[in-house]
Amino acid sequence: MPKERLYIFDTTLRDGAQTAGIEFSLEDKISICRLLEDLGVDYIEGGYPGANPVDTEFFETNRTHTATFTAFGMTKRAGRSVENDPGVQALLNSQAKAVCFVAKTWDHQVRLALELSLEENLQNLRETVSAAVASGKEALIDCEHFFDGFKANSDYALACVSTALDAGARWVVLCDTNGGTMPSEIRDIVGKVLAVAPGSKIGIHAHDDTGQAVANTLAAVEAGVRQIQGTLNGIGERCGNANLITIIPTLVLKPIFADRFETGIDASRLEQLTHISRAFDDRLNRAPSKQAPYVGASAFATKAGIHASALLKDSSTYEHVPPESVGNERSIMVSQQAGKSNLLTALARHNIHLAKDDRRLEKLLATVKDREARGYSYDGADASFAVLAHEVLGTLPNYFQVENYRTSVERRHNSQGEEITVTEAVVKIRVEGELLMSVAEGNGPVNALDLAMRKDLGKYSSRIEDLELVDFKVRILDGGTGAVTRVLVESRDGTGERWYTIGVSPNIIDASFEALYESITYKLLKTEAAQKTTELVA
Repeated sequence: MPKERLYIFDTTLRDGAQTAGIEFSLEDKISICRLLEDLGVDYIEGGYPGANPVDTEFFETNRTHTATFTAFGMTKRAGRSVENDPGVQALLNSQAKAVCFVAKTWDHQVRLALELSLEENLQNLRETVSAAVASGKEALIDCEHFFDGFKANSDYALACVSTALDAGARWVVLCDTNGGTMPSEIRDIVGKVLAVAPGSKIGIHAHDDTGQAVANTLAAVEAGVRQIQGTLNGIGERCGNANLITIIPTLVLKPIFADRFETGIDASRLEQLTHISRAFDDRLNRAPSKQAPYVGASAFATKAGIHASALLKDSSTYEHVPPESVGNERSIMVSQQAGKSNLLTALARHNIHLAKDDRRLEKLLATVKDREARGYSYDGADASFAVLAHEVLGTLPNYFQVENYRTSVERRHNSQGEEITVTEAVVKIRVEGELLMSVAEGNGPVNALDLAMRKDLGKYSSRIEDLELVDFKVRILDGGTGAVTRVLVESRDGTGERWYTIGVSPNIIDASFEALYESITYKLLKTEAAQKTTELVA
């Protein structure tokens, strides 16, 4: 029997942005969008164009290549036509291929919050969807408070579903807005919705206020919905959203779902799951949850003893799926075999291919583990991993050596009597025996160091002209002013590629310098590989 298709809709950049303490910059959104496409989701909801400058700029260009780029907003306001509603027009004029409109489906909320009659709300819904379809957009309706609304007035909640579909909506998404619905209720209510609408047009959007967003989502799939909404690592307002990092491997690996359904995520993409989850946490500048299902550092960890002994004889005794299937690794205190498959996969991303029995692999594995024990994290710094791998394997070209560097920060008054801060960096670099010294001023010591390092790199200067520092994140790994500091630097070049490098040191400037040094080294590796490819083609 052919499998039914499930569609994965990610709302990390919209609903996830409502998480307390999280503010996505434009660069954050671009970077996270790339992670999501690497994962293979079907829809990426990027935000609300017109609501703030970041979202508006984000939607000035189509940001996706494979996923459907989706905007979010409200249905038209009462008393206005679609053409005279600035919010709706911002959505229809954006570069998004699809628009998800939020609509109230709880009669109590329609009267209380919108102060509309129930028929006026349906009319607004109908006209908005029709206008979106006429403009060439794929229309989705997010039925806010749907499950509470269904319990209060099922006829009206179902009327909202039917109205949206009759107007041309591709998807109608049932939202458990306050996260209080139980899995058994989800299953029962979805079954009743399917009496008036096909499951191929129905989605689920669950919140985690009772810790059951994943369970509610899976219950909805079993009941018949075919679109699943959620976020990376379950971020979202209050207690978060359904966690796609947990849902996706469950759908792909568990026979109860895998035998019936297919997604756009194959085995090779699933093997990137742990990397994507941890890289996302690095982007948020927070520590990954060690006990996160599938991807946590402790998800496949077993202490030495009877469990470890049984695990070595039959891994299925304490592992419900193979850790490598999701890009994670087994961690057993008495075994040194963990991690090789992960390294081989990571090396292959950089066109470095080794045999499993290559002795250098053991050395690289030991080096990575030693550095991670000191605070490095290569899940979110793949370019630093590439540099380290070449160094350990003896394939890193000797591009340049840094003889020394220094930075100074001075606060003084300028000629107008204004208090200003001036930062200067001096870097001495040796290229093929020639000593080069560069001096630069910048907006802080890291910017000054970056400018000074790239000011004169001798014969390599032309190869880094388009290199640009995009973002800089600092995280304190343990307490106190003398704590170890981890710095994550994001860079990009004229090709549009972005990469991440890491530095770790008790000294924040030293950690920053290490990350900057590796960014330049990675850029040189990248240009050298491109040059060799061009020569081969020629």
